[in-house]
Amino acid sequence: MYIPDIELQSKAAIRAFQEKEVMRLLGYLREFSPFYRSWFKQHDIHPEKVRSLEDFSQIPPVTKQDLQEHNWEFLCVDKSHIAEYTTTSGTLGRPVIIALTEKDLQRLSYNEYISFCCADGTDSDIFQLMLTLDRQFMAGMAYYNGIRKLGAGVLRVGPGVPSMQWENIQRIKPTTIVGVPSFIVKLIAYAKEHHININETSVRKAVCIGENIRNTDFSLNVLGKKITEQWNIQLYSTYASTEMQTAFTECKAGKGGHHHPELLYVELLDENNQPVAPEQEGEVTITTLGVEGMPLLRYKTGDICQYHEEICSCGRHTLRLSPVIGRKKQMIKYKGTTLYPPALFDLLNDMEEVREFVVEVYANELGTDEIVLHVWPTEESEEMDRKIKSYLQAKLRVIPQVKYCGQQDIMRMQFPENSRKPVKFLDNRS
Repeated sequence: MYIPDIELQSKAAIRAFQEKEVMRLLGYLREFSPFYRSWFKQHDIHPEKVRSLEDFSQIPPVTKQDLQEHNWEFLCVDKSHIAEYTTTSGTLGRPVIIALTEKDLQRLSYNEYISFCCADGTDSDIFQLMLTLDRQFMAGMAYYNGIRKLGAGVLRVGPGVPSMQWENIQRIKPTTIVGVPSFIVKLIAYAKEHHININETSVRKAVCIGENIRNTDFSLNVLGKKITEQWNIQLYSTYASTEMQTAFTECKAGKGGHHHPELLYVELLDENNQPVAPEQEGEVTITTLGVEGMPLLRYKTGDICQYHEEICSCGRHTLRLSPVIGRKKQMIKYKGTTLYPPALFDLLNDMEEVREFVVEVYANELGTDEIVLHVWPTEESEEMDRKIKSYLQAKLRVIPQVKYCGQQDIMRMQFPENSRKPVKFLDNRS
């Protein structure tokens, strides 16, 4: 298992290394980035006078809105040097184009190589990819190239279709699956229905993408328990975004996603752009290192996490991120209660009476948030309605609106045209 030497260094050595790389990036942006040259001028920042990470923290952060409105101004190379065009998923607005050079593609492969190493991947593994590799989706391409760099086997099955997933598991015998946790739950249900003994298959590990499998204390959440209580496999969570071109992946200890300091400088900031203390909630703010095409400096991702900095049992000295608590723009204020969608997802995933769901939020005539839970229940009856609403009241102390749907309606909501992953949250607030 390969661990980069910098990840085994002391906290002071890691900081010194990152300070040097951040200063190098500042010089690169000053010379080649139209957006950041304008940003520095607008905020009276003189990059040549920024000589430490303390100085660096005075540069105002950049937001997703800036990236959306000035997308091509972030490009630091001539378009003839772009090797790959990817886009964000557009969860929080219009999708953003992230252009990568050949060097960036190599960096991306390296990122996933060390991430899969972190998740105990070896060259003797066979990985089954249960996700899309098209539609300008960076993650699918990154996983594939990282696995190839690892020297392991790869099986590109794509998303959905449990019957095809199981056919390939039984024929090719992969050791590791890469997919969305809620889909793994569907795989287990299909196996039960078709008398497949999942614990006698070749699968020993699952790299879980796109959804939390843990609570902030790193205990397994509802989805994580639903998988491991039935399938004796090791789960590894991973967190990433297209903009950061880097992943935070768990090791076997399952105590948070490990930071790769050679690829990313990360800060967790409060509402006033001040750093938060360990185990306090803050917005993940990233500065990409080694990116040539569209590097980002102090970019606020919108994701709320906590961080931990004690040495991990795996030997790495790097910062670790908690599961994503929520997205800043998706925070819901409902009848005096502050909620993030993942908390509602956990409640609904925990209900045996609910097969599938979509959470919708809209603003009422008073301008306050209203929640509608679109639910596909195991059956529609007054007793079922009473049971679901009683459960919600007990857990939330308030009862959102509940609309019952059939499978076809829920699938249409979860998989709109051109969607790369299931949509569980609809934000219809203006």
